[in-house]
Amino acid sequence: MTENEYKRLLLKELALAVRITGGRNKMQYNDIGIDSTVDWARIRKLLIIGLIAGCMVFAGDMILGYGVYNDSLTGLEKMLSAKITKSDTQLFWAAFLGFIGIPLEGLSYFGIYRLMAEQSPKHAHAYRSGILGILMFGGCGVHVPCVASVYFYKCLLRSGDIGALEKTIKFGQYFLLPGIILFLVFFITLIAVQISAFTKEKTPYPKWCWIFSLAFGVLVILLSKAAGNNAFFNGLSTAWISIGDIWMTGGLLLTMNKAKRISPSV
Repeated sequence: MTENEYKRLLLKELALAVRITGGRNKMQYNDIGIDSTVDWARIRKLLIIGLIAGCMVFAGDMILGYGVYNDSLTGLEKMLSAKITKSDTQLFWAAFLGFIGIPLEGLSYFGIYRLMAEQSPKHAHAYRSGILGILMFGGCGVHVPCVASVYFYKCLLRSGDIGALEKTIKFGQYFLLPGIILFLVFFITLIAVQISAFTKEKTPYPKWCWIFSLAFGVLVILLSKAAGNNAFFNGLSTAWISIGDIWMTGGLLLTMNKAKRISPSV
């Protein structure tokens, strides 16, 4: 067989392979071992895990955020004034509960991924990217460094360092800010994709269930600001993401039977 004949044969085999697969792989994504079936039993378990994890993180956030700010201060110094009153043990638990709970929250979101994977692989793929971002940056990238910044500032003040605030700001810029930026990119993606999937009826749930979103936490911030300098509402403001998680997982669990009547369980 000449070289030209071999090339023609190779091109024919390639063309045949393309015809056989003919678009079979369009809009298909690597399922990373999680199928697209609406398995209600597994979805329920994942949402329950998310609800429990949300309560864990909420407890940690309230430990950190509960307190009254010093109104004689401004900016970051004022925001930290309530948090530095916490004992070292309280700061440990605030960090530890988020360290464990946030990854569990992220894993539970695969239950919502399953809701949209069958009807809209495109939405599921984008939502999964958001989940992976939460898993990578939520706990160790944002929550723990945030508590560590408070501890760092508290230790500097305890030692009488007059440049404590400036050093804490630099610490945050180096070790907290990069994680916050990356986390927010994936966090916003997660919220936007979920709302889009629900409003476009790409899940078994009724269209109006888009309200069960992490974005609910933003309303908590607005409510807390309206309440003024109140210890409890300052804590809620710190816990806005975990409150959004509890609202989302709890709401989807409560309305699951309605969704199952629309789309029978598998």
